[in-house]
Amino acid sequence: MLDLSGKAAIVTGSTRGIGRAIAEALVGAGADVVVAARTAADVERVAAELSARGPGQARGIVADVGRYDDCARLIAGAAEAFGRLDILINNAGVGHFEPVADMAVGDWERVIRTNLDALFYCSHEAIPHLRRAGGGWIINIGSLAGKNAFAGGAAYNASKFGLIGFSEALMQEVRHEGIRVSYIMPGSVATEFGLSRKGHGEEWKIQPEDIAQLVLDLLAMPARTLPSRIEVRPSRPPRG
Repeated sequence: MLDLSGKAAIVTGSTRGIGRAIAEALVGAGADVVVAARTAADVERVAAELSARGPGQARGIVADVGRYDDCARLIAGAAEAFGRLDILINNAGVGHFEPVADMAVGDWERVIRTNLDALFYCSHEAIPHLRRAGGGWIINIGSLAGKNAFAGGAAYNASKFGLIGFSEALMQEVRHEGIRVSYIMPGSVATEFGLSRKGHGEEWKIQPEDIAQLVLDLLAMPARTLPSRIEVRPSRPPRG
């Protein structure tokens, strides 16, 4: 069983959905985890719930990862709280689905800031801490929308296509320093974020804890091995 005792992690967007499941799995494996999101009450509640379950501890830091100053404060706060940083999970994401001709500039900017700019902000600030720790992991949560474009998805598609390029370039930049970079591309996940297929329930979808298990599987890989990209789909989606 994976033992992350003595390791410190940050999970962005971790008060619900995939991020919450990942943070819970990391704490359950013994890691100390910073829970990060924009709403103070949610951050404090989730951090307290995860700490109560243990064996790792959770701290909450309020941050809007679409803002560089918030990301810098988040990374510094996590390293100060736990004395180190070993794992960064860039999970926070938003979706806005609308034709380009109808989309407000502010909606485009919000998606790109949260889903793409935040990858740079958080990774840029985390890398020096990962170097000091002797290596670590950056795991970015993408989407199959990063290679499958669809009408109405221009902003979301652009952000997730960009995540792939960013992740693969960063992987090559830091791999010889013991910092491994991977990205996970889920299909339909049972969260409030996902697009629904009319007439079907949620039982066929990937569950958030399934993505959390993939994160643990990555962290358990021998240091010589880097699964840089994981695609995951529902086993039996509705037909038609």
